[in-house]
This record gives sequence, structure tokens and C-alpha cells, in this order.
Amino acid sequence: MKLRNQSSTEQVTEFILIGFQLSWPMEVLLFVVLLVVFLLTLAGNITIIALVCLAQQLQTPMYFFLCNLSLLEILFVLTVTPKMLGNLVSMNNSISFFGCAAQCYFYFFLGTCEIILIAVMAFDRYVAICHPLRYPVIMNGHVCISLVLACWMGGFLNNFVPMVLLTRLSFCGPNVIDHFFCDYAPMVKLSCSDVHLPLTLESILSAIVLLSSMSVTGISYLYIVATILRMRSAKGRLKTFSTCASHLTVASIFYGSAIFMYSLPSQGRSRDVQKAVAVLTAVVTPLLNPFIYSLRNEKVKEAFRDCIRKKKLAL
Repeated sequence: MKLRNQSSTEQVTEFILIGFQLSWPMEVLLFVVLLVVFLLTLAGNITIIALVCLAQQLQTPMYFFLCNLSLLEILFVLTVTPKMLGNLVSMNNSISFFGCAAQCYFYFFLGTCEIILIAVMAFDRYVAICHPLRYPVIMNGHVCISLVLACWMGGFLNNFVPMVLLTRLSFCGPNVIDHFFCDYAPMVKLSCSDVHLPLTLESILSAIVLLSSMSVTGISYLYIVATILRMRSAKGRLKTFSTCASHLTVASIFYGSAIFMYSLPSQGRSRDVQKAVAVLTAVVTPLLNPFIYSLRNEKVKEAFRDCIRKKKLAL
């Protein structure tokens, strides 16, 4: 792998992603594992989207949001994984400046969309469980589309200014990023300009989005739990809670990894640990989501069985 520094008068035109720094056999093994995970992630999330689009029983707001979550997961892994896989089997780990900036932007743009969407899905479960009679009126088609558009717009606006500030920085060396993708902070810290404003702004905006999403999710589930506890039937309580168990599991994994990576102090943590958690967020979590929803959700499993039966009858 070629590592080099730029001279102080020359603007950096590319960066070097160090990656995992493993032995060649271990890198080949990691490549195979990540490739399998990548393909399963695409297949799982595409299956969820197809089921929601084809199955009549899944034409509800909950599964509309799940369909959008799967779309975000597909775009998310496509942003990071192909370049990471290429670097594992290539001696050239370079990426252009604008390619690095684009990867960084889409990583945080899509991640922010997911954080907001998780809060929206929690609100949907709150309305469905706490206000079931008003649910069709409150969560109508117009509201659902508006909420999803708000997720995408929130992701775009939240990361627009930090990325503009990044592209206006001067990079005169070194050009080596100790990561497997172009993370914002490691990239900005390589600049020879004053980086206090972009780092501070990025931290504040990330904290606002994460805390807002967690607050909406937490408050929604407090009301949900209170409503469930007031139910007289134990079977009814279990059935009601099972409708949001999948979302709660996904939210816990996502919030936990996001807090570890971007909210807790990084001092004292090794780069290997941070990379491992980043792999969990960028590669493993998108794989888990469709399986969590399919294995824990009877409607999704029923829709899948119906599609298989129709396929067999068509043949």
C-alpha cells in the first residue's frame, strides 16, 4: 500500500484509506465474509421492499416506513461497502478528494435520514397503540409521505453546511485516513486550516438529531408501555407489544452504535475498536434489520409465504 504526504504548498487531491491493516490471509477472509454480508443485506432489504409493494396485507403506514428503511439501508451499504471490499483486495487504497467528500456526505446524509425515520416509526407505533380508532385518520397517506420526505430533507439539510465547510478547507498534507471509509472528523483533522468551526458544528448538529430522535422514540414508548400495562388481558398485552418489538430492537442497536461512535469521548478507545463498531453500524446493522422484521413479524412471514405459493401456482 502506498502511503505518502503532500508538501505544504501542494493541495491534496486524494486520500489513502488505511483500512484494517491485517495480514493477507485475514484480509481475504474478511473480504469473503463482508462480501457475503453485503449480498445478503441487498437481498434481504430488496425482499422487504418487494413484499411491501406486492402484499396487500402490508399496505399500511408501518410497512411503508419499513420499506423506506430498507431503501435507506441499501443505499447506506452501497455508499461504504464496495470501496471497502475493493481496498481489501487491492494494493491501491487511494480515493480522490471529491470522492472522499461525496462518500462522507452520503454516509452521514443517509445515517441522519435513518435516525429521523426511526423516530417517525416510533411515533407511528404510538398512534397505532395509544389511539387505535384515530390511527387511519392521523396516519393517512398524505401524512406518511410528508413524514418520509421530512426524513430525507432533514438528512440533506443537517449535513449540507458541514460538508460545504469541509470542501472549503485547505488540505496540504498528510493525506492518510486511519479508517476504512471517509469519516468526517478524521478527514477534517487532516486539514491545514482552522477546523474548530466545522468540527464543532458537525458535533452540535449530530447531537441535536440523535437526541431529538431518541427523545421522540423514548417518549413514544413510555406512552406505549403505559397503554399496554393498562390492558387487562396478558395475551393482549403480549400481542400489542409484539407489534413494536422489531422496531424497538432495531432502534436499540442503531442508537447504541451511534452513541458509541459519535457521542461518547473517543479518548482511550483504540482505533481497532472504533473500526469494529463502524463495521457494525455500516455493514452488520443493515443486514440485521430485514431479518429482525421478518423473523419477529408474523405478517411479513405470512406475506412471504403467500408470495411463494403464488409463484409456485404461476409455474
